[in-house]
Amino acid sequence: MRRPHPPRSFWFAHVVRATVGNLLPLVFRMRVLGSENIPGGGVILAGNHVSYADPCLLWCVSPRPTHFMAKIELWDVDFLGWCLDQFWAFPVRRDAVDRDALRTAGSLLRAGEPIGVFPEGTRHSGGMGEGQGGAAFLAIHNDAPVVPVGIAGTESIMPAGTRFPRLPRVVVSFGKPIEPASYVQPSRKERVDAMTTDTMGAIARELEVARLRRQG
Repeated sequence: MRRPHPPRSFWFAHVVRATVGNLLPLVFRMRVLGSENIPGGGVILAGNHVSYADPCLLWCVSPRPTHFMAKIELWDVDFLGWCLDQFWAFPVRRDAVDRDALRTAGSLLRAGEPIGVFPEGTRHSGGMGEGQGGAAFLAIHNDAPVVPVGIAGTESIMPAGTRFPRLPRVVVSFGKPIEPASYVQPSRKERVDAMTTDTMGAIARELEVARLRRQG
């Protein structure tokens, strides 16, 4: 596996965001709702996940440069691993509690940076899957709000059985921040479980908003 090796300067990512990052939303006729809901400082953008395009397009339209958590297996491909390093991503092992990933995410949040996660853990084409507790754990442990994100339309970019990608309209809806301080259950596990449940519910609501706006 290629070891993650972030560059000293992310100038290349800024160039790509200013060029390709502005072009892709035009190609997919993207509509972005609620971007004013993203606060300053450390914040977690938590979205639904149906397509490999989700992190790419969310990376493009997020008002602030965002670090995405990506499965460590993607670094097995040298060029892809290099790209992930350049574009603010960092790896996470999904088969166990990855303390390195938690430390990296915590450092970024405390430094005032946004991070992007998909609480389902993997893609779910037939509706939303069960939420994992990582996003809520990071939010509570680092006192960082979670902004729920609904993404609609990416499931039609490369549906099963097609040979070539399509260019559907995509809508991204950012919801109101969920504050970890609102959870005062006796144990951290109870707080994480409650916040995870609320986060998944909020993502589902934003997804419905995005679907309705896409149809309109």
